Amino acid sequence: MTGGIWGYEQAEGYTPGSDLTGYRVEATDGHIGKVDKHTADVDAGYLVVDTGPWIFGREVLLPAGTVERVDEAEKTVWVNRTKAEVKDSPEFDRDRHLGDPDYQRRIGGYYGGLR
Repeated sequence: MTGGIWGYEQAEGYTPGSDLTGYRVEATDGHIGKVDKHTADVDAGYLVVDTGPWIFGREVLLPAGTVERVDEAEKTVWVNRTKAEVKDSPEFDRDRHLGDPDYQRRIGGYYGGLR
């Protein structure tokens, strides 16, 4: 895979084909929600995270390249972003943005520019 920000290749403990749905998601500074949907498509992997009441039930899309570590036993995914970085990410609307290449470029630019 050559996914960069859109690939899981840097994620410690990630097993290709794993179903991450329902896993807890932890930012570098605390809990941000749970995985509602994920894909491992080549050059297009991502997590949709339901943030619950933390940011008013908002869903966010995180590129697979933000995943730092996966613990299948603990059903937890750690991302290499802070809660503030996730909260300030471009608005995500599942009906409009999934599969939209312009949105993918925008979100990739946002998360890719943070490191």
